[in-house]
Amino acid sequence: MNFDEVIDRRNTGSMKWDFAPGPLDPGQCIIPLSVADMEFRSPACIRDRLKELAQEGVWGYTGPRDQYYEAVNRWYSLRHDFPVKKEWITTTTGVVQAVYSAVRAFSGPGDKVLVQTPVYYPFFRAIEQNERELLTNQLIIRDGRYQIDFDDFEEKMKEARLFILCSPHNPVSRVWNREELDKMAQI
Repeated sequence: MNFDEVIDRRNTGSMKWDFAPGPLDPGQCIIPLSVADMEFRSPACIRDRLKELAQEGVWGYTGPRDQYYEAVNRWYSLRHDFPVKKEWITTTTGVVQAVYSAVRAFSGPGDKVLVQTPVYYPFFRAIEQNERELLTNQLIIRDGRYQIDFDDFEEKMKEARLFILCSPHNPVSRVWNREELDKMAQI
């Protein structure tokens, strides 16, 4: 992959470029940081595999193949020494749909759901549009870095039916460390 190659995404149907409010001035330097829509070319191995699949000529709704489950298990086993069983894995069409589904599955109307703010805005909608009550644990900036206010987190967890963990945290770009994750889990 070449991360130094500049790809002009304008006029390609890109949501963040072509549907942005207002025109961009020529030469205007904007770095959109809104969605996981990359500014680099996909790796050749992925493009090649997609071409192979397209050549099969039979398209329709598909589910994950065994290789998918094997890859997930391999990743968790190698990285975390934690084998994952196939029946534990649920696939979704994306993060937003998964959050909506989790809110519906693990809480009921009127229940309180906790998120750490600032956070990816669809989390709010997933809570409110499912008739749950939003609780927030405001992240604090300490030493130039976002940190968890654990005192507030502990108080809010007394009320919350569900906590939605975002890691890596969007938009603050924090990957919570083992100590932070353990502390949240114990609370």
